[in-house]
Amino acid sequence: MKAASGGEPPPPSIPSETPPETAQPQPSSPATPTPSRYESQKRRDWNTFQQYLRNHKPPLTLALCSGAHVIEFLKYLDQFGKTKVHVIGCPYFGQPNPPSPCACPLKQAWGSLDALIGRLRAAFEENGGKPESNPFGTRAVRIYLREVKDGQAKARGVPYEKKKRKRPTVTAAAIISTAAAVNSNGPGDGDVIDGNTERIGAGVGVTTNNNTTVTPIVSVSTAIV
Repeated sequence: MKAASGGEPPPPSIPSETPPETAQPQPSSPATPTPSRYESQKRRDWNTFQQYLRNHKPPLTLALCSGAHVIEFLKYLDQFGKTKVHVIGCPYFGQPNPPSPCACPLKQAWGSLDALIGRLRAAFEENGGKPESNPFGTRAVRIYLREVKDGQAKARGVPYEKKKRKRPTVTAAAIISTAAAVNSNGPGDGDVIDGNTERIGAGVGVTTNNNTTVTPIVSVSTAIV
């Protein structure tokens, strides 16, 4: 039967005998380990320093960077600090807990700068720098950090003293006394029973060939400094 328009009707759709292609599972790539907090912070610090070099006037390259440029970078970071450092003449100079606010500037704490230099020093060598030309490990940078440490300690009244770890000191005095005992009155402490040594208490009996027992006594005193 022809359609009303005079044309032939379209052929009926025939389902394909071949099954549709299914998506093949992609091999799972190994999960990349999440960087630690230290590694993430080190990467951010390194990017910040490189940005500082690009914005420097005149622009600096890493090969021309010296300890003096590192010190300039540390002073530049003081504007983002959050640690109140009292100046000489401030009534709260040397007071760890001032009763009221003052107009003294905020700076980067010494501990933050010291940790920052440690991360940048490692990042410099990880990015192809040679240890002998590492600007973050120069003597000038170490002197600057020491001056910041001493200055902030006086201004804030907070001494930066490295806490000494308490290490236990063990003094062992071994006093060995030899006692010859003949197995005549029956077994006692450290005596021989049937050719074997009986261990009693803290003493350790040692049997000799002539049935004589030697009992070493070890005295250990522990002193914690």
